[in-house]
Amino acid sequence: MAYKDIVSISGLPGLYEMVSSKAEGGIVRSLEDHTTRFVSARQHRFTPLETIEVFTTGANVPLQEVFQAMQAKEEKHPVPDGSKADEKTLRNYFDQVFPELDDDRVYFSDLKKMVRWYMLLKTHGLLVFDEQPAQEASSAGPEASETAKAPLPAQEEEKTPRKTTRSRKKKES
Repeated sequence: MAYKDIVSISGLPGLYEMVSSKAEGGIVRSLEDHTTRFVSARQHRFTPLETIEVFTTGANVPLQEVFQAMQAKEEKHPVPDGSKADEKTLRNYFDQVFPELDDDRVYFSDLKKMVRWYMLLKTHGLLVFDEQPAQEASSAGPEASETAKAPLPAQEEEKTPRKTTRSRKKKES
């Protein structure tokens, strides 16, 4: 399980690991109680954590950057209990840990959710992030395109049946 496999599901509390996905929904496993269930895409929306951004006073930042800042400053500023902390406590904590957060657009419920998710990911050892995912994708890009352009082996081409040629022969005779 990796950070990229973790999703948030609208209408359901907590975080989930995406086990399998289909057009109708997905099979997910809860990180809290490890139960596996099918969740319909008609009733819920799946949001991978790596796509979530947080409002700041400048440009929006990925949630991963906020988690990294929380992790880096955890010794100096311990993470408050998200379920028991009041709004003032959480706002003061995030002012110390990630002061760029936009106080007008980041609500108290968002702060509680970030703290709860951070603690959940920490207990499961999922706070290991890729340093440069964009560089990895660009370095893997040329290799992937070369393999995609490679011709199919002759053996595979011969195995495919040619139904169109047989039907033409029948029509010609």
